[in-house]
Amino acid sequence: MRLTHGTNRSPASRRGPAAAMGIGAAAGVTAAAGLLLGRKAATIGRIGKGHPLKHRALDLAAGSMQRKYPLEAMSTYLNGFHMYADDMGRQVEATHFCIHLQHDLHQCVIFDRNAPDARLIGIEYIISEERFRALPEDEKRLWHSHHYEVKSGILTAPGIPGLAEHAYFEDLVTTYGKTFHTWQYDRDDFPYGIPQLMMGFTEDGQASDEMIRARDDRLGLSTPAKRDNRADIPVPEVAPGANAWESGRTVRTRVEETDFRR
Repeated sequence: MRLTHGTNRSPASRRGPAAAMGIGAAAGVTAAAGLLLGRKAATIGRIGKGHPLKHRALDLAAGSMQRKYPLEAMSTYLNGFHMYADDMGRQVEATHFCIHLQHDLHQCVIFDRNAPDARLIGIEYIISEERFRALPEDEKRLWHSHHYEVKSGILTAPGIPGLAEHAYFEDLVTTYGKTFHTWQYDRDDFPYGIPQLMMGFTEDGQASDEMIRARDDRLGLSTPAKRDNRADIPVPEVAPGANAWESGRTVRTRVEETDFRR
């Protein structure tokens, strides 16, 4: 018996290669969306233990249906360390997720680690040197330079290829940051108190070696290797007014009672 070609072809096969590719792409998008939804459900499930079923269902629905534009705009994940502006002995790891809002301004939210149940511990604004130099003198006291954090390798962008990370830090080395931590997680298991001004390290011997090694081991990093890789990045001249604590005097936030104005 001779086979007859073309008489029993499926509707999809008659649409041609382009249509078939389109169907395949749509299927791929659907599968990817399903995968993302599954990941979202799994993540919410991990942090929803102990919640009433009603709350877990509402969290899952909101997570899958609502657009969170600021979160979607976060393009950079950085890991580094901060110290309290009035106490170098209090040092904490800080996981940043940042939006490049303007050409000379980044805004970051800070967590204690990169995990679904991470604690939100603060915020940081990062600006260019030009913008920092134009600040009022009193405002400059709140800001720290990033020159040492970049050159030493202790500030990293985990998961980014070496060449891309190097290019990113070529720009970041000249920037300045203003950071407040809202959760003193090195001391309390609850966000007590008022936001605390934080600073960055400026030379060797300040940051805890044990803290850095623990971070490197957990994230599979090598701070010494990153330091060597960034040796060719020029060290900028730090603008006057930054890193105010180096003078021996510093500033910190406090609660002050005052009259209420109507």
